[in-house]
Formats: sequence, C-alpha cells, structure tokens
Amino acid sequence: MELWYTEEHTEDVRFSIKVDKVLYSGESEFQRIDVFYSKEFGKILTLDGLMMLTEKDEFIYHDMIVHVPMATNPNIERVLVIGGGDGGTVRELTRYQTIKKIDMVEIDEEVVKICKTYIPQTAGKLDDLRVQIFFEDGLKFVRKQKDEYDLIIVDSTDPFGPGEGLFTKEFYGNCYKALKENGILVNQHESPYYSNYANSMIRAHRRIKEFFPICKVYQAHIPTYPSGHWLFGFASKTFDPIEDLEENKWNSLGLKTKYYNTELHKGSFAIPNYVKELLDSEYE
Repeated sequence: MELWYTEEHTEDVRFSIKVDKVLYSGESEFQRIDVFYSKEFGKILTLDGLMMLTEKDEFIYHDMIVHVPMATNPNIERVLVIGGGDGGTVRELTRYQTIKKIDMVEIDEEVVKICKTYIPQTAGKLDDLRVQIFFEDGLKFVRKQKDEYDLIIVDSTDPFGPGEGLFTKEFYGNCYKALKENGILVNQHESPYYSNYANSMIRAHRRIKEFFPICKVYQAHIPTYPSGHWLFGFASKTFDPIEDLEENKWNSLGLKTKYYNTELHKGSFAIPNYVKELLDSEYE
C-alpha cells in the first residue's frame, strides 16, 4: 500500500509527496502536528495538514529570511524571532558571532519538542546560550516591548489558526515600537500566485506600509510551498535593503550558504510585474 501526503493549495490544485514512514502524529493544544519521512524530501513537518518544511528545501526559506536583513545591517545584535518553532531561523542567526541575544516566541511548545526530537537539522541550535525561548502568543509578547530589538523576524504559519494574529495591523504597529530607531522587520509574505494566498500577501503588505517608511518585497523559489513562488517582506525605519547592502562586509564573514549570496540578494528584489500590480491593487 502506498501512503501519500497531499496538501490542497486551492480547491482545484493539490500537491502530493509519497511518504515512506510516519515518524510522529499527534495533537497539541493548538494544532495537529505530523512528521513524515519521504525518500525524495527527507523529513517533513506539517501543522494542521499544511507543509512547514522539508529537509531537502528548508535551507532556501531560512537563508532568505535571515541573511537578507543580516547583510543589510551586519551590526545587528538583538533579534526577536516570532514563530519559527522548527528552529531553522535561529540556526542561521547563531552563525553570526556578532549577535548577542536571540529571543524566540513560539506559541506551541510541542512543535519545538517534536522538532528537537525528529528534525535536529533545523532545531539543533535552539540550545545556543544566546537563545531564550518564550512559549506564549507572539502578539501579546511584542505588545510589551519597546525599542528593544535591531531585527524582528516573523517566521509564522499562514494567517489562520495560531498564526492569524501575526498578520494584523495591531501586530505590525507593535513590531514598529519594539524595534530600535534603525530596526528591521522581515516576515514571510505568502505567495502571489494563488488568489487566497495573494489576498493575504496584499493585506499584510498594506498594513506594514502604514508604519514603516521603507517597505519592500523580495522573492525565492521554494519547491514544496504553494506554487513554488514565495515572497518575503522587508520593512525598516532607516535601512534600504539594496542601497545599504553591506556586500563586502557580509562576504568577508565567509559564511557558507546553499542558497543566499549577495548577488541573489540584489536580484531577489526585482519582482515580476504581476506581483507589482497586486501590491499596488486594492484587492481584498
């Protein structure tokens, strides 16, 4: 008998991966958590039936959500990660010796426990001495912060269920207050390709623009995410991700990455016309 993981990207589109083994399946207080093993993609983490990562392509997402802001301002010392219970974002941040503090706020402690057990590829640096994990609602946590962080990374699930509050106007306003005067906010920005994802992307972009003077979108190709075309948001009080790119300084660090490089950094902000039109539209 063959076992397949199938995710519904739209009512008319489904994406399937052949599963060789179910490593974990259970319910937390917040969501269903499954870990599968696939010959093609390695270990796979899904939450409420939606793909969060695979071992084969997680490096693309985590490279782009971390190294783009870090190459724009290599002097970042204090970072807040909201979500990111799989640990991949923290793993990439810990590669920078200049970072002094990494706070991670994850609503679901079970996700962290399960990833530490089954997916050490991403979760292996969560015990770094600079990392402090808070198991609480990211929306509530960030309300209490002011002028605290150089960088906030919103590594959230999609804008429903436990991640819904991380796409609201209130949340982005609180992120602005929690950042220092030259702070940067980066968030996963959904896909522009299918209308349900595009709608979420447009709303998030519009809300972020209400607070940040610099607000741009960049892209990556992530094969297992809906359509494969995925966006990230870059917002800042002072830094422009292209004009202020510290290319030579970042390259001098000698970090070995599988996806990110500074040429790609510049090119990733060159987005297709249909995405530009969506970002400028009034679509809801």
